[in-house]
Amino acid sequence: MQSKEIRAKYLDFFKSKGHTIINSASLLPENDSSTLFISSGMQPLVPYLLGQKHPAGTRLANSQKSFRSEDIEEVGDNRHTTFFEMLGNWSLGDYFKKEQLPWVFEFLTKELSIDPKRIYITVFRGNKEIGIPRDEDSIAIWKDIFKSAGIEVSDLDYDTMEKAEEIGMQNARIFSYIDKKNWWSRSGVPAKMPVGEPGGPDSEIFIDLGAELKRHENSPWADKKCHVNCDCGRFIELGNSVFMEYIRTEKGFENLKQQNVDFGGGLERIVMAVQGKDNVFETDLFSNIINRISELSGGKKYRDRMRDFEVVADHLRAATFVMGDDKGIAPSNVGAGYIVRRLIRRAVRYGRNLEIVSEGWTKEIAEIIIQEYGDIYNELKRNHDFIIKNLDEEELKFQKTIEKGLKEFANVECRVSNNKIISSIDAFNLYQTYGFPIEMTAELAREKGLNIDIAGYEAENKKHQELSRTASAGMFKGGLADNSEAVTRLHTAAHLMLSALRQVLGNHVLQRGSNITAERLRFDFMHPQKMSAEELSKVEEIVNHAIAENYPIICEEMPLAEAKAKGAMGVFESKYDELVKVYRVGPANAPFSYEICGGPHAANTGELGRFKISKEESSSAGIRRIKAILEK
Repeated sequence: MQSKEIRAKYLDFFKSKGHTIINSASLLPENDSSTLFISSGMQPLVPYLLGQKHPAGTRLANSQKSFRSEDIEEVGDNRHTTFFEMLGNWSLGDYFKKEQLPWVFEFLTKELSIDPKRIYITVFRGNKEIGIPRDEDSIAIWKDIFKSAGIEVSDLDYDTMEKAEEIGMQNARIFSYIDKKNWWSRSGVPAKMPVGEPGGPDSEIFIDLGAELKRHENSPWADKKCHVNCDCGRFIELGNSVFMEYIRTEKGFENLKQQNVDFGGGLERIVMAVQGKDNVFETDLFSNIINRISELSGGKKYRDRMRDFEVVADHLRAATFVMGDDKGIAPSNVGAGYIVRRLIRRAVRYGRNLEIVSEGWTKEIAEIIIQEYGDIYNELKRNHDFIIKNLDEEELKFQKTIEKGLKEFANVECRVSNNKIISSIDAFNLYQTYGFPIEMTAELAREKGLNIDIAGYEAENKKHQELSRTASAGMFKGGLADNSEAVTRLHTAAHLMLSALRQVLGNHVLQRGSNITAERLRFDFMHPQKMSAEELSKVEEIVNHAIAENYPIICEEMPLAEAKAKGAMGVFESKYDELVKVYRVGPANAPFSYEICGGPHAANTGELGRFKISKEESSSAGIRRIKAILEK
């Protein structure tokens, strides 16, 4: 069964259970300044998990594009990827455990024909300190599910991870773990959750790889006290049903006004299980990419150079998806662009390990990715030229310095042979002169048994930031800083400014990202050259005229197709197939601005104050950036 069929089967299955299939959200979060990327399917749905009505109803499902930058250095262990697709289904106060758990089991064992004897389960063992008990309901439901499949099971309670490692599995199939393993919120365990954050216990589904695959015959696992959450590689998580029913308050944990289900299953891992592999990179999701890397490397074999192949394949797929997002993220030294730059440069470095020397080779891999995913994620085709152009430029830019940089690193290695510490000056020089992100230098250092003066490097980098007004690995945060009145006013002003820019510069102008705080708005848009002083003045004049008109701002809900037919601008593809919010500024017969948007808005333009552009500059190739403020 191929990956496209598995993805389609999942969506069809939950559609048959009354779910509305919604589009994947952008990889770049909207109205959420807490993170650079969407890392799970639930992230864009938090307002609805807290009780806000969703336009598509109370049962939702999709395949969500996701990215986790913290996994960059984990790539190379057969299961981790930075970009991945999360198959998700949600109940917003509708069904709960007794429906969710049997459905997931049915999908895996009936629709995908995974042997139920290979499936193992974990649940939440409770936490007395926060007053939340062991998840006995899920344990009872799972026992009934296995019994219906002809499998009698027992459960086992691990009160510590040390106990799990000490006693092993004891022939059980359901295991209750501490909250570090079976509690889910965006901020981690209950103790770290801020006030207002939702969370809840979860039940994870694991598959046993070791019992089935030939490469593990006669393995030491037979005599080892393994458990499903250990790191030996025998068990791999396929999915996780989160029962989002609590919220952290000043008083402790309280029940949300609705009981929610949030399921996420990694497509790559599910495909691996279905296709009988022990490695995501040998599934059809990566096979064409791996084959092309082999050709580019002169015929080297994946199984001989697994880590090198995996880093190249994963990083170029991830970079292609981030750049292919409609928000137009290009390699840079700030924000999401910094991560893209790091991915591409790391891929080039590992490509050199494989002796890939042809100029512009990275775009050949991107072409394969766009071809294979473009029908599912249309934005890749829409942004094809942007992806190829930026990937090619970044590769060539780094190729010019990487060889010299590696030679310089070798010189540094010789100089520090005694104390084994790379100085802050040397580390910063590798970044500033040779384009080595500090993470790359740190990785090279680890390979050679060296350390880096990180504190000194950060001080050096901060000094550089103050001089050059650039940012490094700390990075800008995307979206709106909060929903305060000041941010709301500036967000509304951004809509007016986009309309004014299109009037002054032309209809080629499209938004390519924004960052709005209470102090200023930052707005990226497509335009090939620097704006003149006259053009900037004209934009200010048009926006301030709209403010002076005191236009009402009207929100309407309508189907996406209707919104587009009426001429509503959708800078980023809607997340939902059914209903979208459209904000109209000005009269219905001749609106000043008419956009699909989910953020907060002022009631009328007269609330905004006087609009003033403080700076216009280049953001990346073909993308300009404006910073602006509102004066009282």
